[in-house]
Amino acid sequence: MSEQQSKKNLLASGNAMFSLMMLAVIAMVTAIGAIGVVSVAKGSTVSSSGGSSVTTVSVTLTEFAVTLSPTTVPPGKVVLNVHNAGAAEHNLAVPSLNKRTPNLPAGEHALLELGDVNSGIELICEITGHKDSGMVATLGVSESASGAASTDSTMAPMTNEEMDKAMEAVAKQFPAKTTGLGAQELEPTIEADGTKVWNLTAKIVDWEVEPGKMVKGWSYNGQIPGPTMHANVGDKIKLVLKNELPESTSLHLHGIRVPNSMDGVDPYTQKAIKPGETFNYEWTAVEPAVGMYHSHHNAQVQIPNGLAGALIIGDYKSMAMKAAAGKTKDKDGKVEQEVVMTLNDAGTIGLSLNGKSFPATTPYAMKLGETMLVHYYNEGLMSHPMHMHQPHGLVVAKDGKMLESPFWSDTINVAPGERWSVLYTAQDKGVWAWHCHILTHAETSSGMKWMVTALIVS
Repeated sequence: MSEQQSKKNLLASGNAMFSLMMLAVIAMVTAIGAIGVVSVAKGSTVSSSGGSSVTTVSVTLTEFAVTLSPTTVPPGKVVLNVHNAGAAEHNLAVPSLNKRTPNLPAGEHALLELGDVNSGIELICEITGHKDSGMVATLGVSESASGAASTDSTMAPMTNEEMDKAMEAVAKQFPAKTTGLGAQELEPTIEADGTKVWNLTAKIVDWEVEPGKMVKGWSYNGQIPGPTMHANVGDKIKLVLKNELPESTSLHLHGIRVPNSMDGVDPYTQKAIKPGETFNYEWTAVEPAVGMYHSHHNAQVQIPNGLAGALIIGDYKSMAMKAAAGKTKDKDGKVEQEVVMTLNDAGTIGLSLNGKSFPATTPYAMKLGETMLVHYYNEGLMSHPMHMHQPHGLVVAKDGKMLESPFWSDTINVAPGERWSVLYTAQDKGVWAWHCHILTHAETSSGMKWMVTALIVS
């Protein structure tokens, strides 16, 4: 066969293959036209050629919430356009339909086709603990629903000027006033034998996390976090816990050395404290502790919803300055302030510092040369790298134990259950931001939010 004939045969073969490919494409386009094209625009409802409609619902997953737009759809076919806008891995499932997305890393999207939906359905994140922490929502179905998207300014496109304006407006609200203040010092009463007694009542209250956002918070003495208590080594201590919750509870003294019978882990060390009952936790403080007290009954719900507080045993201000050994360049060798900062990221309270979300968080003030001792407490479900813009902090204790070699750090990663004690000495005047450095825990396109506060140095 000549070279010219070979080229003709290859060309003929290629033309035939191209023709087959075109026929396949035409057949595919025809099939799609017969089925109808599904739009993925938020809240859109389109009709297929067969007359049925498809509604697309935008679903946003965050720590720890499921947000729908729209929240109610007309009966018919539904597609969920799912976006993980959080920092952790999430999925979305519809248990009643046995349908779910894969686990989605932060920033990932997925479409979930539900088929015909004619009544309300529950949507959840199936990752362990996430549903109980608030990642649950109900998609309603109504004949009167249009399928149009609800107004959601955080998801709508913004111009640069609009974004700047929104960010400035939020920043100017700080510190916004809200009802309720957590972690306030609670003084004990003293019994005849010297026992220090603190009375705590666990109850659900209306808690304002940020301006206008009221949630059902689970509190000790109406505070979230619960009251802060101080005791000395050698003190006889009695915590009297009254349960006014709608379910049983208990109180675990995390990081505090107590007899096993006072460990607060029902049903092993005690019976659960039923609604209306009272239980006394009594022991003698035998060593220093940067301790937590929190529920140990249905704890994945009760603690993130607010049932936690600080019990500090010992003079940590003096111990911290001794450990610093002059490294802080403090003006007088004393700690002027001791601060408890409780971190949360779940439950009804959500991403917060001491039960409040920016711009309702509490600012802190210092003068040049003064020193503040901060005890970071993580009562949430995620780690939080806490960062103060100025100055560097000298880390002096971990979980209440003084470090043999304190170290400097501008970002301290606090894992769930941990306590880190850090000395900050004011060196430069100004308003210095102080926040979790998981950026989605501190910023949105509309401005700073959640785990943000400030240190004001004068």
